[in-house]
Amino acid sequence: MSKTDWVIQGGHVIDPANDVDTRCDVAITNGKIAAVGENLPVEGAAQVFDARGKLVTPGLVDLHTHTYDRVTPLGIDADSFCLGRGVTTAVDTGSAGFDIFPGYRRFAVEPSKTRLLAFLNISRIGLAVGRSTDGDEPGELEAMKLISSEKCVECARENEDIVIGVKVRLSASIADNGKNEAGAYRHSQEAAETLSLPLMTHHSFSTIPLEACPGHLRKGDIYTHCYHGFDSTVVDSSSRQVHDAVLEAKSRGVIFDLGHGMGGFNYRVAEICIEAGLWPDAISTDMHTLTCDGPAYDMPTVMSKMIALGMPLKDAIRASTIGPAEAIAWGDRIGTLGVGREADVTVLSFDEKEMELEDTIGQMRKIDRLFVAEAVWRAGERGEMTRPDIFPNQVQIDKGRAAAEKAVLRDD
Repeated sequence: MSKTDWVIQGGHVIDPANDVDTRCDVAITNGKIAAVGENLPVEGAAQVFDARGKLVTPGLVDLHTHTYDRVTPLGIDADSFCLGRGVTTAVDTGSAGFDIFPGYRRFAVEPSKTRLLAFLNISRIGLAVGRSTDGDEPGELEAMKLISSEKCVECARENEDIVIGVKVRLSASIADNGKNEAGAYRHSQEAAETLSLPLMTHHSFSTIPLEACPGHLRKGDIYTHCYHGFDSTVVDSSSRQVHDAVLEAKSRGVIFDLGHGMGGFNYRVAEICIEAGLWPDAISTDMHTLTCDGPAYDMPTVMSKMIALGMPLKDAIRASTIGPAEAIAWGDRIGTLGVGREADVTVLSFDEKEMELEDTIGQMRKIDRLFVAEAVWRAGERGEMTRPDIFPNQVQIDKGRAAAEKAVLRDD
């Protein structure tokens, strides 16, 4: 009989995939979940973690990150900012296109303790240049020569173990003043359909109307940054109602992803959407070099903001575990604490803490409970935890407020 490596004891276990919501223990043996239940034996266990008073969940799954560290301007160290904050699976969203994807595999995926999966950028250069999509920085869609559905499909098939979809950023400023947006959108749709994989679209400051994006997305495609408040927002700025095309897309199975980032989350837009019943199917951070020190900070912080907006606890856990796992067709492997599954486990404190947290344009909302990742196991191996250096970060709040004038929806 194999010796138990870990018993995570006495926590409140929430595993929406298996309808578990109770105080119990989790046992790990040989990197797998060995048992989930009350009063599991600890005699003979190599190590015991006291989780009393804390939440125990499947390893968090962040559907929107940028993890091509030191190669792309937005790339972060996944082990520090993802695994160290409770995220066992980080999905990179388009950092690499087909020309630079071999490097992403070699220098990001292979050495990472965090499980890294990827949406392949429809542009051959991915996010090798530029940062934002609301200014004059160069972008990956500046020329149609950079875009090829055929090459994208070829690369995805060569890397089918880690490529889980196709990504396109639809913003005029990175597409020769919008001239290449429609072509890039068409190529990305063709590639995703050929591969039978989801397409994830970033859609802000775009010439593509909402009737086409998300209007022309398929069931299972993903519309990220769903609560941004800039041009192309899902809320009509005059009526302050969610556009019909958006609600229709939601009803036919398009997946709406939070994608907090530096511009993807606006409290006012979120409140309007929530009132209309448009909750995110996935809570994600869009973690990159411009968000990890605020305004996103990390996955537990973004989850805390959604709880503060009224999202039920179990729904927030679902949207951070099995929800995104199923969105990328990995629900049979990650996002649960099912016995026999790889032991990806997160322990969260969820303590009373009255404070204010910012959105991406410096708007503030009060929270009274804060998630903090206290421990994490990836494939049964305990990870090292990290914390934001400054929290909240007033410098980042002020930067957000400076960008607020570009928003078409805000508190005032």
